[in-house]
Amino acid sequence: MAQRSVTGVFRGDGFHWVGDGFHVTQVIPGPAGLQERISPFLLMDYHAPYVYEPTEVPRGVGVHPHRGFETVTLAFEGSVAHHDSTGAGGVINPGDVQWMKAASGILHKEYHEKNWASKGGRFHMMQLWVNLPAKNKMDEPAYQPLLASDMGVVDLDKAKVTIIAGEYRGVKGPAKTHSPINLWRVEMRAGGEMEMDFPASENASIFVMEGSVAANGTHVDEHSLLLFNNDGEDIKVTSSEGAHFAVLQGKPLDEPIVSHGPFVMNTEEEIRLAYRDFLGGKFGHLE
Repeated sequence: MAQRSVTGVFRGDGFHWVGDGFHVTQVIPGPAGLQERISPFLLMDYHAPYVYEPTEVPRGVGVHPHRGFETVTLAFEGSVAHHDSTGAGGVINPGDVQWMKAASGILHKEYHEKNWASKGGRFHMMQLWVNLPAKNKMDEPAYQPLLASDMGVVDLDKAKVTIIAGEYRGVKGPAKTHSPINLWRVEMRAGGEMEMDFPASENASIFVMEGSVAANGTHVDEHSLLLFNNDGEDIKVTSSEGAHFAVLQGKPLDEPIVSHGPFVMNTEEEIRLAYRDFLGGKFGHLE
Protein backbone atom coordinates (compact mmCIF):
# COMPACT_ATOMS: atom_id res chain seq x y z
CA MET A 1 0.00 0.00 0.00
CA ALA A 2 1.08 3.57 -0.68
CA GLN A 3 1.92 6.17 1.92
CA ARG A 4 -0.39 9.19 2.02
CA SER A 5 1.09 12.55 1.16
CA VAL A 6 0.27 15.68 3.15
CA THR A 7 -2.03 18.50 2.02
CA GLY A 8 -0.78 20.92 4.66
CA VAL A 9 -0.72 21.99 8.29
CA PHE A 10 -3.38 24.39 9.57
CA ARG A 11 -3.84 26.39 12.75
CA GLY A 12 -6.89 27.95 14.36
CA ASP A 13 -8.16 31.51 14.22
CA GLY A 14 -6.62 32.64 17.51
CA PHE A 15 -8.11 32.10 20.94
CA HIS A 16 -11.40 33.76 21.81
CA TRP A 17 -14.20 33.31 24.34
CA VAL A 18 -17.41 31.36 23.80
CA GLY A 19 -19.61 32.55 26.64
CA ASP A 20 -17.46 33.13 29.70
CA GLY A 21 -16.33 29.53 30.19
CA PHE A 22 -14.72 28.32 26.98
CA HIS A 23 -11.47 29.87 25.74
CA VAL A 24 -11.12 28.24 22.32
CA THR A 25 -9.47 28.41 18.95
CA GLN A 26 -11.58 27.35 15.96
CA VAL A 27 -9.49 25.06 13.75
CA ILE A 28 -12.26 23.75 11.48
CA PRO A 29 -13.84 24.91 9.13
CA GLY A 30 -10.60 26.83 8.51
CA PRO A 31 -9.62 28.12 5.04
CA ALA A 32 -11.77 27.60 1.97
CA GLY A 33 -11.97 23.96 0.93
CA LEU A 34 -10.76 22.44 4.21
CA GLN A 35 -14.24 21.58 5.51
CA GLU A 36 -15.07 19.50 2.42
CA ARG A 37 -11.71 17.70 2.68
CA ILE A 38 -12.30 16.77 6.30
CA SER A 39 -15.93 15.60 5.95
CA PRO A 40 -17.87 14.37 7.91
CA PHE A 41 -16.30 16.72 10.49
CA LEU A 42 -17.71 20.25 10.27
CA LEU A 43 -16.13 22.20 13.11
CA MET A 44 -13.45 21.94 15.78
CA ASP A 45 -13.26 24.28 18.76
CA TYR A 46 -10.17 23.46 20.81
CA HIS A 47 -9.87 24.61 24.43
CA ALA A 48 -6.17 24.39 25.28
CA PRO A 49 -5.20 23.89 28.95
CA TYR A 50 -6.31 26.97 30.91
CA VAL A 51 -6.52 27.55 34.66
CA TYR A 52 -9.81 28.94 35.98
CA GLU A 53 -10.08 30.59 39.38
CA PRO A 54 -12.68 29.24 41.84
CA THR A 55 -16.19 30.68 41.46
CA GLU A 56 -19.61 30.06 42.95
CA VAL A 57 -21.29 31.07 39.67
CA PRO A 58 -20.25 28.44 37.10
CA ARG A 59 -18.90 29.79 33.84
CA GLY A 60 -20.22 28.53 30.52
CA VAL A 61 -22.49 29.31 27.59
CA GLY A 62 -26.22 29.90 27.79
CA VAL A 63 -29.15 28.45 25.88
CA HIS A 64 -28.51 28.01 22.15
CA PRO A 65 -30.06 25.88 19.36
CA HIS A 66 -28.65 23.20 17.05
CA ARG A 67 -30.06 21.31 14.06
CA GLY A 68 -28.64 18.96 11.43
CA PHE A 69 -25.51 17.51 13.05
CA GLU A 70 -23.98 16.02 16.19
CA THR A 71 -21.82 17.74 18.80
CA VAL A 72 -19.01 15.71 20.32
CA THR A 73 -17.29 17.08 23.42
CA LEU A 74 -14.06 15.43 24.63
CA ALA A 75 -13.06 16.15 28.22
CA PHE A 76 -9.36 15.89 29.05
CA GLU A 77 -9.25 18.00 32.23
CA GLY A 78 -12.12 19.65 34.10
CA SER A 79 -15.83 18.84 34.26
CA VAL A 80 -18.73 20.13 32.17
CA ALA A 81 -22.46 19.91 32.95
CA HIS A 82 -25.10 20.20 30.24
CA HIS A 83 -28.88 20.35 29.91
CA ASP A 84 -31.21 20.46 26.92
CA SER A 85 -34.83 21.02 25.91
CA THR A 86 -35.64 17.29 25.85
CA GLY A 87 -35.05 17.15 29.61
CA ALA A 88 -31.75 15.30 29.22
CA GLY A 89 -28.53 16.36 30.89
CA GLY A 90 -25.43 15.12 32.60
CA VAL A 91 -21.80 15.72 33.46
CA ILE A 92 -18.64 14.76 31.60
CA ASN A 93 -15.42 14.32 33.56
CA PRO A 94 -11.82 13.71 32.39
CA GLY A 95 -11.75 10.93 29.80
CA ASP A 96 -15.50 11.10 29.13
CA VAL A 97 -17.16 12.12 25.86
CA GLN A 98 -20.59 13.67 25.34
CA TRP A 99 -21.95 12.67 21.91
CA MET A 100 -25.14 14.67 21.31
CA LYS A 101 -27.28 14.10 18.25
CA ALA A 102 -29.05 17.43 17.73
CA ALA A 103 -30.66 16.22 14.48
CA SER A 104 -34.16 17.77 14.08
CA GLY A 105 -33.53 20.42 16.71
CA ILE A 106 -32.57 20.99 20.30
CA LEU A 107 -31.91 23.82 22.75
CA HIS A 108 -28.76 23.27 24.77
CA LYS A 109 -26.61 24.90 27.45
CA GLU A 110 -23.29 23.86 28.92
CA TYR A 111 -21.19 25.17 31.76
CA HIS A 112 -18.48 24.18 34.21
CA GLU A 113 -19.83 21.64 36.68
CA LYS A 114 -20.73 23.39 39.94
CA ASN A 115 -18.45 21.49 42.33
CA TRP A 116 -15.51 21.70 39.94
CA ALA A 117 -16.13 25.42 39.40
CA SER A 118 -16.13 26.09 43.15
CA LYS A 119 -12.57 24.72 43.34
CA GLY A 120 -11.30 25.85 39.93
CA GLY A 121 -8.31 24.32 38.19
CA ARG A 122 -6.94 23.29 34.81
CA PHE A 123 -9.51 22.90 32.06
CA HIS A 124 -8.80 21.16 28.73
CA MET A 125 -11.47 20.16 26.20
CA MET A 126 -12.34 19.80 22.52
CA GLN A 127 -15.68 20.09 20.77
CA LEU A 128 -16.34 18.71 17.31
CA TRP A 129 -19.37 19.06 15.08
CA VAL A 130 -20.00 15.91 13.05
CA ASN A 131 -22.27 16.19 10.04
CA LEU A 132 -25.30 13.94 9.68
CA PRO A 133 -26.31 12.37 6.36
CA ALA A 134 -29.35 14.07 4.81
CA LYS A 135 -31.54 11.10 5.70
CA ASN A 136 -30.72 11.53 9.42
CA LYS A 137 -30.84 15.31 9.78
CA MET A 138 -34.46 15.31 10.97
CA ASP A 139 -34.16 12.30 13.29
CA GLU A 140 -35.18 12.69 16.93
CA PRO A 141 -32.43 14.17 19.15
CA ALA A 142 -30.49 11.63 21.22
CA TYR A 143 -27.47 11.26 23.51
CA GLN A 144 -24.59 8.86 23.85
CA PRO A 145 -22.94 9.43 27.25
CA LEU A 146 -19.55 7.77 26.77
CA LEU A 147 -17.59 7.23 29.97
CA ALA A 148 -13.83 6.87 30.18
CA SER A 149 -14.36 3.27 31.28
CA ASP A 150 -16.34 2.56 28.06
CA MET A 151 -13.51 3.43 25.68
CA GLY A 152 -11.51 0.95 23.70
CA VAL A 153 -7.79 1.04 24.51
CA VAL A 154 -4.77 -0.22 22.58
CA ASP A 155 -1.40 -0.07 24.36
CA LEU A 156 1.57 0.24 22.04
CA ASP A 157 5.22 0.19 23.07
CA LYS A 158 5.32 3.93 23.80
CA ALA A 159 1.78 5.05 23.12
CA LYS A 160 -1.77 4.60 24.37
CA VAL A 161 -4.56 4.79 21.79
CA THR A 162 -8.05 5.47 23.14
CA ILE A 163 -10.75 4.56 20.63
CA ILE A 164 -13.91 6.68 20.95
CA ALA A 165 -15.40 5.76 17.57
CA GLY A 166 -14.32 3.26 14.96
CA GLU A 167 -11.68 0.57 15.38
CA TYR A 168 -7.91 0.21 15.74
CA ARG A 169 -6.11 -3.14 15.73
CA GLY A 170 -9.38 -4.98 16.30
CA VAL A 171 -10.42 -2.87 19.31
CA LYS A 172 -13.64 -0.89 18.85
CA GLY A 173 -14.86 2.33 20.41
CA PRO A 174 -18.30 2.69 22.02
CA ALA A 175 -19.73 5.51 19.86
CA LYS A 176 -22.42 4.67 17.31
CA THR A 177 -22.08 6.81 14.20
CA HIS A 178 -24.29 7.47 11.15
CA SER A 179 -21.39 7.24 8.70
CA PRO A 180 -18.01 5.50 8.98
CA ILE A 181 -15.83 7.46 11.44
CA ASN A 182 -12.65 6.86 13.40
CA LEU A 183 -12.09 9.21 16.33
CA TRP A 184 -9.09 8.32 18.53
CA ARG A 185 -7.07 10.03 21.23
CA VAL A 186 -3.37 9.18 21.32
CA GLU A 187 -0.98 9.80 24.22
CA MET A 188 2.54 9.15 22.92
CA ARG A 189 5.71 9.11 24.97
CA ALA A 190 9.08 10.32 23.72
CA GLY A 191 10.34 8.02 21.00
CA GLY A 192 6.89 6.58 20.37
CA GLU A 193 5.39 5.67 17.01
CA MET A 194 2.19 4.26 15.55
CA GLU A 195 1.05 3.10 12.15
CA MET A 196 -2.44 3.14 10.68
CA ASP A 197 -4.06 2.72 7.31
CA PHE A 198 -7.36 3.91 5.86
CA PRO A 199 -8.96 3.62 2.40
CA ALA A 200 -7.52 6.28 0.09
CA SER A 201 -11.05 7.44 -0.76
CA GLU A 202 -11.66 8.45 2.87
CA ASN A 203 -10.49 11.59 4.66
CA ALA A 204 -7.85 11.55 7.39
CA SER A 205 -6.24 14.15 9.65
CA ILE A 206 -4.54 14.50 13.01
CA PHE A 207 -4.71 17.39 15.48
CA VAL A 208 -1.83 17.85 17.89
CA MET A 209 -2.91 19.16 21.29
CA GLU A 210 0.38 18.98 23.18
CA GLY A 211 3.95 18.25 22.14
CA SER A 212 4.83 17.67 18.49
CA VAL A 213 4.88 14.82 15.98
CA ALA A 214 6.15 13.89 12.55
CA ALA A 215 3.39 12.47 10.36
CA ASN A 216 4.59 10.82 7.15
CA GLY A 217 7.68 12.99 7.51
CA THR A 218 5.91 16.32 8.09
CA HIS A 219 6.50 18.12 11.39
CA VAL A 220 3.40 19.21 13.33
CA ASP A 221 3.53 21.47 16.39
CA GLU A 222 0.92 21.71 19.12
CA HIS A 223 -2.45 23.32 18.31
CA SER A 224 -2.01 22.34 14.64
CA LEU A 225 -4.07 20.19 12.28
CA LEU A 226 -2.38 18.09 9.61
CA LEU A 227 -4.58 17.06 6.67
CA PHE A 228 -3.58 14.13 4.47
CA ASN A 229 -4.25 13.83 0.74
CA ASN A 230 -6.49 11.06 -0.57
CA ASP A 231 -3.69 9.39 -2.50
CA GLY A 232 -2.67 6.45 -0.33
CA GLU A 233 -3.54 4.38 2.69
CA ASP A 234 -0.56 4.27 5.05
CA ILE A 235 0.15 6.79 7.82
CA LYS A 236 3.03 6.72 10.30
CA VAL A 237 3.23 9.10 13.25
CA THR A 238 6.31 9.46 15.46
CA SER A 239 7.25 11.81 18.29
CA SER A 240 10.74 12.51 19.58
CA GLU A 241 9.51 14.55 22.59
CA GLY A 242 6.12 12.97 23.27
CA ALA A 243 2.70 14.21 22.20
CA HIS A 244 -1.04 14.17 22.84
CA PHE A 245 -3.05 14.18 19.61
CA ALA A 246 -6.37 13.20 18.07
CA VAL A 247 -7.00 11.18 14.90
CA LEU A 248 -10.04 12.33 12.88
CA GLN A 249 -10.92 10.08 9.98
CA GLY A 250 -14.05 9.24 8.05
CA LYS A 251 -15.87 8.54 4.83
CA PRO A 252 -16.91 11.84 3.20
CA LEU A 253 -20.66 12.36 2.94
CA ASP A 254 -20.44 14.00 -0.52
CA GLU A 255 -23.63 15.96 0.11
CA PRO A 256 -24.20 19.75 -0.10
CA ILE A 257 -23.32 21.67 3.08
CA VAL A 258 -25.37 24.80 3.80
CA SER A 259 -24.62 26.22 7.22
CA HIS A 260 -25.79 29.31 9.03
CA GLY A 261 -24.93 29.86 12.66
CA PRO A 262 -26.03 26.83 14.70
CA PHE A 263 -27.77 25.04 11.81
CA VAL A 264 -26.17 22.80 9.15
CA MET A 265 -28.45 21.46 6.42
CA ASN A 266 -28.31 20.64 2.71
CA THR A 267 -30.31 23.53 1.17
CA GLU A 268 -31.01 27.21 1.83
CA GLU A 269 -34.71 26.43 2.24
CA GLU A 270 -33.89 23.93 5.00
CA ILE A 271 -31.94 26.66 6.79
CA ARG A 272 -34.88 29.07 6.50
CA LEU A 273 -37.17 26.36 7.89
CA ALA A 274 -34.78 25.76 10.80
CA TYR A 275 -35.01 29.43 11.77
CA ARG A 276 -38.81 29.41 11.44
CA ASP A 277 -39.05 26.31 13.61
CA PHE A 278 -36.66 27.74 16.19
CA LEU A 279 -38.48 31.10 16.39
CA GLY A 280 -41.80 29.25 16.45
CA GLY A 281 -40.84 27.32 19.56
CA LYS A 282 -40.55 23.92 17.89
CA PHE A 283 -37.17 23.23 19.56
CA GLY A 284 -38.85 23.14 22.95
CA HIS A 285 -38.07 25.24 26.00
CA LEU A 286 -35.03 25.57 28.21
CA GLU A 287 -34.37 28.10 30.96
